[in-house]
Amino acid sequence: MIFTDRRDAGRRLANQLGQYASPDTIILAVPRGGVVVGFEVAMALCAKLDVVIPRKIGAPQQPELGIGAVAGDDVSVLDLQSIRYLEVSDRYLEEEMQRQREEIVRRRRVYRDDAPFPDLSGKIVILVDDGIATGYTIRAAAREIRAHRPSKLILAVPVAPPETVYNLKEEVDELIVLETPTPFFAVGAWYEHFDQTTDQEVIDLLRLASERKEAA
Repeated sequence: MIFTDRRDAGRRLANQLGQYASPDTIILAVPRGGVVVGFEVAMALCAKLDVVIPRKIGAPQQPELGIGAVAGDDVSVLDLQSIRYLEVSDRYLEEEMQRQREEIVRRRRVYRDDAPFPDLSGKIVILVDDGIATGYTIRAAAREIRAHRPSKLILAVPVAPPETVYNLKEEVDELIVLETPTPFFAVGAWYEHFDQTTDQEVIDLLRLASERKEAA
């Protein structure tokens, strides 16, 4: 185990991002656990905290096995090799992608109260999660952000497997990963405490970050 918890990981991540400390920097965290990490980064950098909401596409009868992901702006990332190997039907893909897009809409209402997506044009954006496994969801998130034309997109996470890091380099302008253990196992294996983050925790952290930024 490398990190005590997500807050510890966020503080350590923020130490590598000091050059981006600015009220104009935007931290976009992936709910739910990534928001805890992102909160610590945002506080350290005096930056705005918001969310970007990609959703994994799970395989039939194996929802934990990712075969792709979707995000806003009709972004989709599919593992065509796995889809062919598992003989996933077009109907299943269409239905599952629609179901996950509906979940994105639900979470936007819950977390952001239907507020518009932040204006990213010309801004420095740091995409944050609590870790990456296969990379499908974070790739979808990066592509959604890219569509909003930030001046620079940085992906910053505490932990990810080396092969995933390599495959994500082309998606962002800068990639910061604190640890790349191998064998990787799972994101939670590298945290001492990796409890489930609730919707209410996400809402509270987003509200607190907004209040602190306004006060500053």
